[in-house]
Amino acid sequence: MTVNQEIEFSFLLEIIYQKYGYDFRQYSEAHIRRRILNRLAMSQLKSISEIHFKVLHDKIFAAQLLQDLSITVTEMYRDPLFYKALREKVIPILKTYPFLKIWHAGCSTGEEVYSMAIILKEEGLYDRTTIYATDFNQQALNQAKEGIYSNEIIKEYTTNYQLSGATEPFSNYYSSNYEMVIMDQSLKKNIVWANHNLVTDGVFAEVHMILCRNVMIYFNKFLQNKVHQLFYDSLINGGMLCMGAKENLRFTDFSNEYIELDKKQKIFKKKY
Repeated sequence: MTVNQEIEFSFLLEIIYQKYGYDFRQYSEAHIRRRILNRLAMSQLKSISEIHFKVLHDKIFAAQLLQDLSITVTEMYRDPLFYKALREKVIPILKTYPFLKIWHAGCSTGEEVYSMAIILKEEGLYDRTTIYATDFNQQALNQAKEGIYSNEIIKEYTTNYQLSGATEPFSNYYSSNYEMVIMDQSLKKNIVWANHNLVTDGVFAEVHMILCRNVMIYFNKFLQNKVHQLFYDSLINGGMLCMGAKENLRFTDFSNEYIELDKKQKIFKKKY
């Protein structure tokens, strides 16, 4: 990449931040460049400089680009062994509290939020739990609130559910409607959906557990530490932090602030 192209990319991220308040300046460069270049090709524009103009003056194009830069890769019971470890090592700790607040940060389209809600229901914890499910992508949040997903992927989700140590038929938690499935309304009653940006927003609740899985792999080290500070400030003493399989605390400023509950599944407990 030439010096001019580097400047063009940096300037584009600055425009997005100044104009719309979304800060991608500390995201992984490879991730950001790939998404921007893909939008460039799809739009048949000739240069990043042309994207500058479109972002400044075309709200529809800007919304499309923001959607491109958002991370919406998810599924129900993603990495089933993580949820099995959650049942075995975390749920017994959560059962010691009279009420629970759980923050699912970067919840995308909601599949993992409903996965957690089902586990809590099966373990008799859901009625005393509030789940805060947040993302900066409003379109993804709207889909999450609806809880409507394609019938084509429900077989895969059912397999994931069974591998997670499930105790009930997965079909108990949704109804089918033509080509779609609708998550049961009882799973939604204690979920608070909210727009929250991990990069620019602050603490909004003190919680017993945070799930933020496969989000920070897209952040550089500076931004990872910034988000970990947010999580540390949000967790009660003894609260749990659940991360993605490719993420770790080892190379962050917070590596000594947690006890490792499950090394492989990246589940940590904040020290008292």
